[in-house]
Amino acid sequence: MTSPLTLERSSLVINDRLYHFIDLTNIVPLVQLQALPYSIRILLENVARCSPQTLPEFLNYLSANSSPGEVEFYPDRLMFHDTTCLPALADFAAMRDLTAELGGDPRAINPHIPAVLTIDHSVIVESYANADALEDNLKFDFRRNAERYRFIRWAEKSLDNFRVIPPGTGIIHLMNLETIAEVVTVDEREAIPLLHADCMIATDSHTPMINALGVLGWGVGGLEGQAALVGEPVTLRFPDVVGICVSGELPPDVSDSDLALHITRLLRESGVVGKFVEFTGPALHSMPLESRATIANMAPEYGATVVFFPFDQRSAEYVNMTGRSEEKQEIIRSYMQHQHLWRHPEDRQPDFTQRIELDLGSIEPSVAGPYNPHQQIPLSDSPKSFMETLKVSERALQWQHDDYPQPIQQGAVAIAAITSCTTTANPCLVIQAALFARNAAKYGLQPKPWVKTSFSPGSRAVTDYLGESGLLSELEKVGFDVAGYGCMTCIGSSGALQPAMENLVSDGLQAVCVLSGNRNFPRRVNPSLGHGYLTSPALVIAWAIAGNMQHDMLNDPLGYDEHHQPVLMRDLMPAREEVERWVTRVMKREHYLQRRNLIWQGTPHWQQIEAPGSVHYPWESTSTYLRRPGYLERLPRDPDEPLSLNNARAFLWFGDDVTTDHISPAGAISAGSLAGQWLLEHHEDPQDLNLYSTRRSNHEVMVRGAFTNKALSNRLLPADKRGGGGYAWDASHQQILPAFEAAQTWHATDTPLVVLAGERYGAGSSRDWAAKAQALMGVKAVIANSFERIHRTNLIGMGILPLHFIADEADKLPEMDGTEVLDITGLEMIAPGATPLVLYIRRGGRQIAALNLEAVIDSQQELRYLRYGGILPFVIQQTLTE
Repeated sequence: MTSPLTLERSSLVINDRLYHFIDLTNIVPLVQLQALPYSIRILLENVARCSPQTLPEFLNYLSANSSPGEVEFYPDRLMFHDTTCLPALADFAAMRDLTAELGGDPRAINPHIPAVLTIDHSVIVESYANADALEDNLKFDFRRNAERYRFIRWAEKSLDNFRVIPPGTGIIHLMNLETIAEVVTVDEREAIPLLHADCMIATDSHTPMINALGVLGWGVGGLEGQAALVGEPVTLRFPDVVGICVSGELPPDVSDSDLALHITRLLRESGVVGKFVEFTGPALHSMPLESRATIANMAPEYGATVVFFPFDQRSAEYVNMTGRSEEKQEIIRSYMQHQHLWRHPEDRQPDFTQRIELDLGSIEPSVAGPYNPHQQIPLSDSPKSFMETLKVSERALQWQHDDYPQPIQQGAVAIAAITSCTTTANPCLVIQAALFARNAAKYGLQPKPWVKTSFSPGSRAVTDYLGESGLLSELEKVGFDVAGYGCMTCIGSSGALQPAMENLVSDGLQAVCVLSGNRNFPRRVNPSLGHGYLTSPALVIAWAIAGNMQHDMLNDPLGYDEHHQPVLMRDLMPAREEVERWVTRVMKREHYLQRRNLIWQGTPHWQQIEAPGSVHYPWESTSTYLRRPGYLERLPRDPDEPLSLNNARAFLWFGDDVTTDHISPAGAISAGSLAGQWLLEHHEDPQDLNLYSTRRSNHEVMVRGAFTNKALSNRLLPADKRGGGGYAWDASHQQILPAFEAAQTWHATDTPLVVLAGERYGAGSSRDWAAKAQALMGVKAVIANSFERIHRTNLIGMGILPLHFIADEADKLPEMDGTEVLDITGLEMIAPGATPLVLYIRRGGRQIAALNLEAVIDSQQELRYLRYGGILPFVIQQTLTE
């Protein structure tokens, strides 16, 4: 076997051109390689190529000769969307300023690997259900976000290795899947080009969608992404790999949405947080790539880092369909075969840490709700699932409004949206919906007048094939006109409810949203809606027509035909064979070919934006969008100083499932909120307060928006004062204030703060502002039963300690009222792995509890970030010492 530090490169001739590659069979014997999961094979190649000094240890992990440790992963490229990229660009601009102020070269703060920004998170569903909706929403978008987009234009001119996919083009994950992904990267920096498997990260939790194409990548927080951009590795513990062995066939009435929701529930129950999941089994070869993408996209909803589908013939067919060149296809074909990364049905199944059997024939029609993506329920139980959330006294209530011709019951569908990369990337689901719409229109069926309907495809190619086939007009007949090309409703950019519906909700009506997206957390889609259901695009239309979640979709009619006979949902649902015929007929390579180069061009609105090119960004003191980040005003802490946390106070104490939406909102900014008041005081137009997600480069807005979700309840407050949002005691313990205002009083006393929480703290989106806001509030540690992976790394990235309760220690927490003093011992010994700590709680000078904790640090790199006070101070210090 070749020495890991002197790996010889093998040769490969493709189309008469010589290439090099690192042959995995020169590192491990073929028999051993074939036993490895395909995702680990790619990880092995990355380690061998990028950090060969760590390869011996990696090989020990593979042979089980040592306990799994940390792995350094070096991505080839990175993708952003705008709500994570704008803060990152602001950080880059501020780091350039601070580096120059400290005597360094600001030009050294520059991306070292290619980065692509897809602007998909800013457009809002303002206009809908009309032919002008797309153009209207684009105009709103560019008017409100002109300053942000000029800043991006500045970054295009000022930073190396940085490209932009403009607004109105598509969603980051579809752009990656359809166009950006290389599958096999050709490194042309050497005389003989080096081939290797495409490895990437993106600052969005649904990045594993690209795993459907055999590309290894996952989601990271914006801070970790910035570190990767300047050449730092992304570190992870050597992963367990859970194998999902699929067999059988889906029943005729089961869609890919049902399959994805079933797997989401199954894997959340199985406990795969932080693990790799890889699919195998006899049914895999017949699963279309788009079906795989729908499943992999849901990775953060069950907590997996990677949801990998090995490259195979289905993958190759997709590469061809989406317009990759013949030369590129031949490179992919040759390399993947020679490197044993191409899966064949007859190949032996790899060895997995755990194996789960999944019979596709056992899956039934379903929805997920009313609060979480993993709450999968049979379709027949959807009315019951909603009614069980109501008090008995609320169930029979009805409302009447002059705008609506009939009384409205609890469970009215206020929003019905075909949205997100999860399902609009899947032509079977989109075409099924269009055919359902066609059948509904034949009977004259329409959405109820109180339902806000919208269709936001993930890419222009979707409307190309729908438009050419005539199916787009069928969706328009039932109110699902294209509202924009972006995430829109799925990320909370749903716009306002109908005014009459908003009034009814204010009067106590419990309305719901139904969407074909990937998240339904309370008040995520819209701050007025506490209930949400995920389902297929076709059933989104069905519920828009029904108008109420109490509708039994299997037995209650959606309407009546001309003979007054009931029309049921099943009467409108096209058969799978019909859908497949349409897919075969309308899907053409030309749709993707013509879009490949256009993705960089943008609409005329984008092309008209001009911006200066300069090393330093010219900050404007009056800007309400772009401020030099407040958390970059401080110098890096002394890394040799031991970590400690004494005389801290419990600030907020939450239960389970506090998501990043709860911590840092993404929806509309209301005029009455602290953030809205700040904007109005700074002369912003009340009509243009915009979304929190568009204001993430302004720390003044974002920190005021933190912990304002009405679903939050702080257990440190008296029982009758806990509801309605994240309120907290001030430093004098005399007033209960909004979290931001309370934190300012503690900041004035230089008191470190601690947040306590239950299971799955930080689930949901990868937004780094959920950590940045806590850091700006003075939070030094979060103690929880468990963390979601990306939020844990974001906390570390801001210098905040993520600490776990050990075993049942959380149950021993005494009742507290916020007057207690907290000390944590053992932090000076902190190391990668689980470092034992003790939390001491004092009240009135007397110890009332001592609980066992552990610090959850996965790598030396994470420890370094903590010691420097976060990723950004670390990067600045490294730049100054180079």
